[in-house]
Amino acid sequence: MPNRSYLKRKNNSCKKGHSVYYSYYSRCNCGPAGGEYAVSKIAPELLRNANIVIRFEEEHIVLQSLDKVLIKHHYVITILNDEGARFARLVESYDNFQEIKSIDGILYDAYGIKLKSLKSKDVEDLSGSGGSNLADDSRFKVHDFYYKIYPYTVEYNIETVKRETMFFPSWVPVWDENISVEKSRFSISVPKDYLVRFKQINYKNAASITEIEDKRIYNWELTNYEAVVKEYAYPGWAEITPTILLAPSNFVIEDYTGNMTDWKELGKFQINLNRGRDVLPDAIKKKVAELTRNINSVPEKIRILYNFLQSNTHYISIQLGIGGWRPFEASFVALKAYGDCKALSNYMFSLLKEAGIVSYYTLIKAGDGAADLVTDFPSRQFNHAIVCVPVEKDTIWLECTSQNKAAGYMGGFTGNRHALLITEEGGKLVTTPFYKLNDNVQIRNIQALLDIEATLKVHVKSSYKAMQQDDLQMMINGLSKDKVKESLHEQLDFATYEINNFEYKEEKSAMPVIEESLEITVSNYATITGKRLFVNPNIMTRANRRLQTDTTRKYELEFRYEYRDIDTAEIELPIGYEPESMPKDISIRNKFGRYQCSVMLLANKLIYCRLYEQYSGRIPATEYPDLVGFYDAVYKADRSKVVLVKKESTKGF
Repeated sequence: MPNRSYLKRKNNSCKKGHSVYYSYYSRCNCGPAGGEYAVSKIAPELLRNANIVIRFEEEHIVLQSLDKVLIKHHYVITILNDEGARFARLVESYDNFQEIKSIDGILYDAYGIKLKSLKSKDVEDLSGSGGSNLADDSRFKVHDFYYKIYPYTVEYNIETVKRETMFFPSWVPVWDENISVEKSRFSISVPKDYLVRFKQINYKNAASITEIEDKRIYNWELTNYEAVVKEYAYPGWAEITPTILLAPSNFVIEDYTGNMTDWKELGKFQINLNRGRDVLPDAIKKKVAELTRNINSVPEKIRILYNFLQSNTHYISIQLGIGGWRPFEASFVALKAYGDCKALSNYMFSLLKEAGIVSYYTLIKAGDGAADLVTDFPSRQFNHAIVCVPVEKDTIWLECTSQNKAAGYMGGFTGNRHALLITEEGGKLVTTPFYKLNDNVQIRNIQALLDIEATLKVHVKSSYKAMQQDDLQMMINGLSKDKVKESLHEQLDFATYEINNFEYKEEKSAMPVIEESLEITVSNYATITGKRLFVNPNIMTRANRRLQTDTTRKYELEFRYEYRDIDTAEIELPIGYEPESMPKDISIRNKFGRYQCSVMLLANKLIYCRLYEQYSGRIPATEYPDLVGFYDAVYKADRSKVVLVKKESTKGF
């Protein structure tokens, strides 16, 4: 049910003097009859958990020729609250391959009465360049009615022409969580002799296929779909809501033709794009020879050339025309000392080739937490390029946009997923390194002194390995020392403290490690009440995750990242205290993970040990309550305190 903020009083009465609140549930009987998109016509179940309701959406794609696609997109959405307001803003991109022919729009009030029509002068035209983009031919048409009296409805009609067929739109009728759908339609019209490929994900019905003259039309439809609320550790969005993926068979982009009915053919297209772009200037050829002279180890040659790339180039995005998919020449990068992921990867490939080392330009879908490729649906699903170098009994992966990442390490950005090698024969689907429990390890050792004023002086030695060091690696390489200190202040979980010193050392390798050294002074760390001293022996590694019990869990639990934390802490206590209450040792192990902790008092030192392991995998929704219990137990154990009492014979604090 909506909260009271969605209800609007209109002059406290209608024309006949009746006191009236109108909402999407009710309106005064003597008010307007209501248009087609009156909010009162929305079924109550579609309002549950919803920020917007898609009243109607239709997207129709027409393949007019191998180098021309017409797209007609019409949608009507009702905005219920502030959380849904961002969807009322129209943002349509265009570039050298895509032209927006027309945009029409209408604003309606809660009764479905037209308030305003879009005027062409109201549509902004913005550049897509910015940030790390040196050059980008993409632009955006943007419009917003800037209406804030909820609920209201907006309608848009957009007609677009694409002058390439490498990409077909996908159908994702449920745009995001807290969005319900009254009706959504999706269709594509192609010549009868053309093979359009599609994959239905979480869509139960077969596509409706009709033939009219020389055309074949594929149709999909979704009606009365209630809003989805994302759940903790839910699988990918396409797995919990309907999605239709489209892809061409034969396609054209600029002067290039290709076929993507399988990965091999798609790889052949990339070969054509890359052909002849690996020629190095003579000066760089001489440099390669100089750097690798008298080096017999192939991995060492790779490392040296990778370091040369990192030291002499930097990343900047260039997205112009076919350059959005084809790398710039190696000679361009050698001259300019910059390039995007494609250009830098092609340059690295060229350096290795000059040194007589076989490598492969590789396409991948990058991003921390990004969904993997849909491996059984060959299509252009990539947003990044890297280099793969096969060596004896191993493979070395190179992230060419980073100036500080170690050769061979992918991390969370491109690790643990599929990639497409561009080989001499075409595309070949492979997997990048999977970083496992024994790889992603954090080991922390703490030596601390608690004084009689309850101030804790802490010396911390931490070691972060593989994906555990990813964020830290970016921080210490991307920020000044002052900014690193600011970031540490945001991360440390103490009320009042001072960072006295901090240092980092990197071990760059295929399994990188960062060593961290911290010196911290924490005021009022312990609590003193009369004769008693309350101390939490877990100084720095406390779990913060607690989940709500949910007996209506719908979706499987998916954990992609597995890791291990090992903590040891020694806290030297003020003289004259003895234990009154000590937390019990805890040991829990289940399919979600493992947790152990123990604390003991030796002489005047508290010795605390903690182990936490998070496992990866998929777990049925029915076991969600067990996960809630596991996290809850860890949360409480991490905050258990030792209670010490002052000995009677001890004078003073």
